[in-house]
Amino acid sequence: MQTISETDLILNKDRSVYHLNLKPENISDTILTVGDPSRVFRVSQYFDTIDFEMNRREFITHKGTYKGKKVTVISTGMGTDNVEIFMTELDALVNVDLKTRQVKEKKKKLNIIRIGTSGSLQEDLRLGSHLVSDFGVGLDTLMTFYNLRQTGQENTVTNKLRDYLDFPFKPYCVEGSTMLREKFAFDMVRGNTVTCPGFYGPQGRNVRLDLKYPHLMEDLMYFHEEDFWLTNFEMETAGYYALGRLMGHEMLSLNAIIANRAKNKFSKDPDRVIDSLIRKVLERL
Repeated sequence: MQTISETDLILNKDRSVYHLNLKPENISDTILTVGDPSRVFRVSQYFDTIDFEMNRREFITHKGTYKGKKVTVISTGMGTDNVEIFMTELDALVNVDLKTRQVKEKKKKLNIIRIGTSGSLQEDLRLGSHLVSDFGVGLDTLMTFYNLRQTGQENTVTNKLRDYLDFPFKPYCVEGSTMLREKFAFDMVRGNTVTCPGFYGPQGRNVRLDLKYPHLMEDLMYFHEEDFWLTNFEMETAGYYALGRLMGHEMLSLNAIIANRAKNKFSKDPDRVIDSLIRKVLERL
C-alpha cells in the first residue's frame, strides 16, 4: 500500500489539505467549480442551506444543500496551475487516508462540474450561449509532467495542431464525461474548448508587447481535423479533463459565452449569462 510523504502531500496542523484547507467531511460527492472567488456566493445564494464555509487564498468553499441534495461549490482562481492544486488536493480528500497517509484501496469517484465564462472562436456561436466542452484542448504544458493516455482521435488532433501552430511542445486533448454531459448539458451547444495558459498573449491579445504568434486566434478559428473544430477558449478546461481522467473522476466543463473574438463583440450583460447557467446546473443536480 502506497504511503505518501509529508513533503509530497502537505497537511495543515488540523490535518486539512494544505491549500484548500479542507477535511474530507467538508465536501460532498458533487462539486461545482468556478474560477472567480466572488462567483462562489453567486452559486450558494440559491442553496437551501450552507453548512460549511472556508476562505483560503483564492480557494473559497461553500458546502450545503439544494432542494435536499448535497452540493459543494469551490473557487479555483485562473489557470491550469491552480486546477492542478485543486484537483490533487480534492482527490486526496477522498482517496487518501489523511491520518496514515496511505492511498485507499477502494477509490471514490467525484462528480465535478465547472461553471465558467468563455470566448467564442467561431462567428456563428452567439453571445449568451451555454456550451458544453466535448473535448478540452490544452495549449499549456501541464501534461508534460504526467503520463496522460490519449485516444487515437485525441492524439491525431494534438499532433496535427502542434504542426499547424508550429509549437515547440505537443498540446493535449481529452474528452469530458459523457455521463455528466447527458445529465447536465443535453440541450446545450456542443463544442471543443481550447485552454490557454494566459489571458493576453496566449489568447492573441496585443496590448504593448510583440506576440510570437500574432495570428493565433485566426489560426485556431480555422483549424480542424475532419469535423473536429475548435469552438471556444478559456483557461482551465483541458487541465480539468486530463486530471479527471488520470484520477478517475467524472469531469464536465460548462461555458457561458460572453465574448465573440471573430466579431470582436462582448456581452452587454455577462452576469445574466453566467447566472442563467448557474441556475440551470442547480436545477439538474
